[in-house]
Amino acid sequence: MDSSTINLPLHGGHAPSYLIRRMVRLSYAISKVIVAEYGQQEFLRRLSDPLWFQAFGCVLGFDWHSSGVTTVVTGVLKQALNEDVHSISIAGGKGKKARETKNDIPKLAEKHYNLSSSKIDNLLYASRMAAKIDNAALQDGYSLYHQVILFDEHGNWTVVQQGMNPNNKMARRYHWVSDYLKSFVSEPHAGIISKCKSPDTLNMTSIDSAENQKICVELTRGDINNLKSSVYKIAATYTLDKRNTLDNWITADTSGKYEVSTNTTKDPSTEHYWIPRRLDWDVFRNIYDIQPQNYEQLISIPGFGPAAIRALSLIGEIIFGAKASWQDPVKYNFAHGGKDGVPYPIARKIYDKSISYLTSAIEGAEIEREERIQALKKLGDLSARMFNRDSAKDTI
Repeated sequence: MDSSTINLPLHGGHAPSYLIRRMVRLSYAISKVIVAEYGQQEFLRRLSDPLWFQAFGCVLGFDWHSSGVTTVVTGVLKQALNEDVHSISIAGGKGKKARETKNDIPKLAEKHYNLSSSKIDNLLYASRMAAKIDNAALQDGYSLYHQVILFDEHGNWTVVQQGMNPNNKMARRYHWVSDYLKSFVSEPHAGIISKCKSPDTLNMTSIDSAENQKICVELTRGDINNLKSSVYKIAATYTLDKRNTLDNWITADTSGKYEVSTNTTKDPSTEHYWIPRRLDWDVFRNIYDIQPQNYEQLISIPGFGPAAIRALSLIGEIIFGAKASWQDPVKYNFAHGGKDGVPYPIARKIYDKSISYLTSAIEGAEIEREERIQALKKLGDLSARMFNRDSAKDTI
């Protein structure tokens, strides 16, 4: 896939009220045109495209490169979308609001669409699994703090969520859509937008992690004492650097949990093989009782978090030779390409399509002439930033 460039630096503060009012009015009108012309499902697909989402935020008047475009645009849509007009609902938000998603979904689905219990369960599962995957199965250094799920009267959905990295002060946005999702644990994202690819990212959703996934499931279905033995086996055989083995790094406390020592001398080539500081064996006992049939079932078990996922993955790779993927799955990353494709090619076709799509929606929207002109100008400015830079070093 072609690369494009939009940095998402973490910005604090709030959008001014006058801007929010304008954004609500514009998003209502533009969304109405898209839904009327193409249907609810297509609008959900559009929101699952990171570049279209960014252009949409720019048209509404928000900073084109800010991390706040995610929270503000989804917050604006929450005010703008009307079930009687758009037949689309939105649940979730930032921080505490994200945790209310599980309560909001049934209320909205029953009140506006009379969705069946099975479709409501599917929406709840999608929301929970998307968060679990991006927080635990994809270990890229970004912690989620925002999630919304938009769904229509038929149960189609899209999830937009964002994580922050406290070290580089940047944000990363994750997009999901029900249309193209075949599995929550195998290449599930519609798109991920970020500043750069993170080195040594454990990606258990990669197709290259399929064999490792199978080993992880087998390990949890077997005797827990064998699993503990595997941890000890790694400690006895795998070298973190030329002087120390994991045996020197792991200690056991009285509860039977294992902790890594504070020694941080590591060979950079094996940096990503660090063992989690704690393994809660009660969780593994619960998993053994459940006997998951596949990796998705395993991931979905409450309490099975990043540390357990990483520990099992390392056992599968080091002892059984089933390698996991350590490649960051970002699809839109950041070093702006020039016209000659150096250092990266520009996603011109993708962005041209997004711009054309939004242009037609703006022109058909029921808004004042001045608002239409301003929205089209914003879109034109963004297009110029994308494609008319002379320096290949510029970023947007």
